[in-house]
Amino acid sequence: MPDAGDTATPSPIPLSVTVIEHPILAHWLTVLRDRSTPAPRFRAAMGMAGALLAYEATRDLLTTDAPVETPLERHIGKRLAQHLTVVPILRAGMGLADRLLEWIPGSHMGHLGMFRDEASLEPVSYYEKLPSQVDHGPVLLVDPMLATGGSAAASVGRLKDRGCTDIRFLCLVASPEGLSTLEKAHPGTPVFTAAIDRGLDANGYIRPGLGDAGDRVFGTIA
Repeated sequence: MPDAGDTATPSPIPLSVTVIEHPILAHWLTVLRDRSTPAPRFRAAMGMAGALLAYEATRDLLTTDAPVETPLERHIGKRLAQHLTVVPILRAGMGLADRLLEWIPGSHMGHLGMFRDEASLEPVSYYEKLPSQVDHGPVLLVDPMLATGGSAAASVGRLKDRGCTDIRFLCLVASPEGLSTLEKAHPGTPVFTAAIDRGLDANGYIRPGLGDAGDRVFGTIA
């Protein structure tokens, strides 16, 4: 049964949303949900889960033929042919972005700083630094949680203002409310997530969720 403070659950889930069902991803998500997971293990688990999200989100990236000499003969392999930028929504998004920057060859990173006003639950922008070529290829916009959807929608809007046309949002858990907000603001934006949780409580927190991801990544829980 939903908590007494839970809000109504919007429906249906947009067709642009992909829930990635994989046993290894499910394992790491459980580690992330566990309140007893210490910060170092939490960071490692987030990196593992983020790589699996990105694996699915980048299946259609363009490649070009790349001839190489193996120890035995000449071979035509493949190399990425697109400029890709990873953009975390600060600060929690850094827990996903660092591993993706290592994992995706030739990728670049930008940053968007957003925090949620605890009274209005609306996003407030406090920092923006994006590569000059951010609009030259796909952008992976990453945040561990899509809660109210306000920060995600505002971040997609900022990227569109910079000319980006291929924006893919990656998160570990999403609420139906957040998905609805993002879809209304930017219809058709692809979302890749490990789970769609029950919904938001009266304070705008995802249930069951995984707590404050930023505090858990950086070990700043009081």
